[in-house]
Amino acid sequence: MDYRYIKAFILTAQFASFSKAAEALKIAQSAVSRQIKLLEESLGEELIIRSSKKVLLTNKGRELFLAAQQFDKFALDIFEKEDARPIRIGILHGLLKNWFTPILAKFLKKTERSIFMKIEDHPDLRRGIEDGKFDIIFTTENIQSELISSLKLFDEKMVLISKNEVNRKKLHDERWIVYSENDMLYRLSKKSSPSILEIDSITTIMDMVRSGVGIACVPDHVLKKNDSLNVYDLPNLPKSEIYMTTLNYKSMPSHIKEIADMVQKD
Repeated sequence: MDYRYIKAFILTAQFASFSKAAEALKIAQSAVSRQIKLLEESLGEELIIRSSKKVLLTNKGRELFLAAQQFDKFALDIFEKEDARPIRIGILHGLLKNWFTPILAKFLKKTERSIFMKIEDHPDLRRGIEDGKFDIIFTTENIQSELISSLKLFDEKMVLISKNEVNRKKLHDERWIVYSENDMLYRLSKKSSPSILEIDSITTIMDMVRSGVGIACVPDHVLKKNDSLNVYDLPNLPKSEIYMTTLNYKSMPSHIKEIADMVQKD
């Protein structure tokens, strides 16, 4: 059912006039009549009884008019509220803490729009964008499907950090501070440490390493200039890439495009 035909029908029924409907739509009267005729043909029902003096609705026409008015109101509410619609963002903890926060602060200075942000791991972020829980997500996963697609933003360099010097060949002798069971430290050593501290907070991981509790593998952008830590490059590890992921819109909604454009500029 073409929305243009519904709109032509609603205005014609509302004004009881083809000419007034045409004036409101800024199209020819013949175009209004044609659109309503196409609507009737698609429904297989006569909706309007035409006469030289006035427009009369059939019983089915009256029923459709009432229903169509409600639909039209809901549709207008949806699109007129576009400017006030909040943005729902899913992001990895490390990216929020050390990369995205300055971008977000800059964005919020330019808009009154509400932001709802959730820190999740990779599976939940992917599930969230697929299920409509998020409008946009930021991860290290390149997701490409019929429904969603990812845009690479930058490469993330992973480094090994410690308070004291460590023997790279004997990492298993150190306590490991990891984010999850998929932490990069498990790729660096053939043997696992007998002492592992798992924390899903990059901030706490950094604090623990600064305290000399153990070693960790982290993105280099989480390091501070005044950190007195030993930092070891990891050239054998595959580069981690950061992606921005959204649904495959033909035309991205303005409330999502605003933040997407700012992220790409920065």
